[in-house]
Amino acid sequence: MTAIELAPGIPRSHHQGFGTAVADIATMTGREVRRTLRGVDSLITAFVIPVCIMLVFVVIFGGAIESDGNYVNYVVPGTLVLCLGFGSASTAIAVAQDVTSGTVNRFKTLPVFGSSVLYGHVVASVVRNLVACIPVLGVALLLGYRPAAEFGGWVGAIAFAVLMILAFTWLSALGGLLLSVDAASSINFVFLFLPYLSSGFVPTDTMPVWLRGFADHQPYTPIIETMRDLLSGTAPGNTLWVALAWMLGILLVSYVGATIVFAKRVKE
Repeated sequence: MTAIELAPGIPRSHHQGFGTAVADIATMTGREVRRTLRGVDSLITAFVIPVCIMLVFVVIFGGAIESDGNYVNYVVPGTLVLCLGFGSASTAIAVAQDVTSGTVNRFKTLPVFGSSVLYGHVVASVVRNLVACIPVLGVALLLGYRPAAEFGGWVGAIAFAVLMILAFTWLSALGGLLLSVDAASSINFVFLFLPYLSSGFVPTDTMPVWLRGFADHQPYTPIIETMRDLLSGTAPGNTLWVALAWMLGILLVSYVGATIVFAKRVKE
């Protein structure tokens, strides 16, 4: 048997190399992107809800928090991070659906890279969330947001956003592998709620003392502060290293955990 003539049910990764694995991941990524475009609920989650969140904070709450109109410049970075986390959480539902519906079991009988379906979810999440940032930023600009970042700041902000999406998406993928579809949907709530307990929408020093300690030391606060510095053209301070430590830690633990759990689920 040659490397091209594959036995039925034998994963292609056993026979071919990196290039084929990349092609399989690209195919699975395309599958997830098409599923997003074909589903009304997926489109609403990816594009409409982030814009609505932006409108709620800037238009409805903004005047009450800061009457001079500058609140938009403070709140946009936090809203972007919230939207990226919320969008990444939808991966948990998609992964849980693939596992519980038997889709993963069908894929494992094909001559494809074994984990391509999981990587496809992650890559599609990065693409989907970066594209979703465009209308959010567009609405923010219409509402008066004026970022002062130069080219390097924008490059840094995009790279930072990609790392954030990867960390949150792998965490969501792990949740999707461990939970049912209904339970996986609750992960959205975690990513939607935690940013409120951070510096995303109000400075933490305005919070009660008992809440300020949690707000200052949870991952969203340094992540949002770093994004705010990058978009405002300010050199990030120590919060950058704290944010990177959180995101890399989440990414490492989630990636290893998801890989182990996925391998066990495939063998079942």
